[in-house]
Amino acid sequence: MYYFIGIKGSGMSSLARILYDLGYEVAGSDISKYIFVEDGLRERGIPIYTFDKNNIKDGMDVIIGNDFHRETNEEVAAALDNPNVKTHTYFGFLGKFMNQFISIGIAGTHGKTTTTGMAYHLFKDYAPTSVLIGDGTGYAEKDAKYFIFESDEYMDHFLSYYPDYSYINNIELDHVDYFKDQDDYDESFEEYANHAKKACVVWGDDPHLPSLHYTKPVYKFGLKDGNDVQAKNVINNEKGLSFDVYIHGELFGHFALPLYGMHTLYNLLGVITLGYLEGMDASYIEERMSTFKGVKRRYTVQEIGNNVYVDDYAHHPTAIKYVIEETRTRYPGKKIVAVYQPDRFSRGKYFAKGFAQSMDLADYPYFVDFPANAHKEAGIDIDVTYITQYIPRANVVKEDREGAELLAEYDNVVYIFMSPKDIYKLKDLVIEVKAEKESK
Repeated sequence: MYYFIGIKGSGMSSLARILYDLGYEVAGSDISKYIFVEDGLRERGIPIYTFDKNNIKDGMDVIIGNDFHRETNEEVAAALDNPNVKTHTYFGFLGKFMNQFISIGIAGTHGKTTTTGMAYHLFKDYAPTSVLIGDGTGYAEKDAKYFIFESDEYMDHFLSYYPDYSYINNIELDHVDYFKDQDDYDESFEEYANHAKKACVVWGDDPHLPSLHYTKPVYKFGLKDGNDVQAKNVINNEKGLSFDVYIHGELFGHFALPLYGMHTLYNLLGVITLGYLEGMDASYIEERMSTFKGVKRRYTVQEIGNNVYVDDYAHHPTAIKYVIEETRTRYPGKKIVAVYQPDRFSRGKYFAKGFAQSMDLADYPYFVDFPANAHKEAGIDIDVTYITQYIPRANVVKEDREGAELLAEYDNVVYIFMSPKDIYKLKDLVIEVKAEKESK
């Protein structure tokens, strides 16, 4: 049996689902609080227990989540102390697992979850493909040729991976609780890129990626001249994206897709590059990408009456900027009510001015304070007002009925709820309040 300590983690739940699909017995443990990624586990009948050292049995393969340690979790201690139990870190296990396939590791500061979903959507009908996405999605084919997975840089976990293709969307300093500075961050991505067995695929317009030292073949995609894969004649409006793709200076194909935003175009170009490298033609790629519907918690849209509700995982100033810009393109006639909840104190402190500048792009910016379970990092004692001091016109609301009623006063708008935390619950409450008002 494979037993997961921290099975509700986004990557852990995905891997658990994959192993279950491959015919293994799977179970795990976690906190009792509902987390949306557990739905896929329960659909498969995978047991989820509360933490108890007695759950650990002889003969188990125990996979330990990244945030769980001997000192703070009795199951981890029991597994490590039992000579009849095999233990694995999540990233260590994944690093070995991928060697069975042609593997594609999707990395980058922004957009890796969406790009992993895009790549899977493209490849899954081309040849049997398994996938692990950071939104809790995991699917496996027993005879898979490809394995596509989200490759996270946090604490250098992705340095355990040696994929056939190392793919990098972009580089912009993040995880400042671990990486010392931009140079430190760049060095990790450079090392990851050169873990590729076949080739690196990178965004050639990035401020950092082109200057990294590559020891493996590299394919660059972007808008600028000099990229191996280049988009020209780009149209980005409320109808979607239209563009021509040139590969090594030769026209590869024309694409017209119901997808939005320049950041989406960059993700698409990278995925097109992967398809090209594995022998796909342009017509096949366009047909597949025209039916891509997105991934969980990445610009998930509900349209109710004349209001639009967007749930997004954005947790970095640049990601928030991208989401608001995409909304302006998709809904040019509507005002934007943006609601953001920061998740890490270190990130909130380091990027405070950036968060304020990005939220200032909205018509009506709102913030929610750090959640009660946000990890308290040493030497940092702030609340959300540390960010809002740089955007005086913003308001702070709570994740409660009173906050929902305040937000529900707007009409004919796009609401954007952004956070890695469960900000979507506030979205649902706003929808509930509006429905009650309309029924009276």
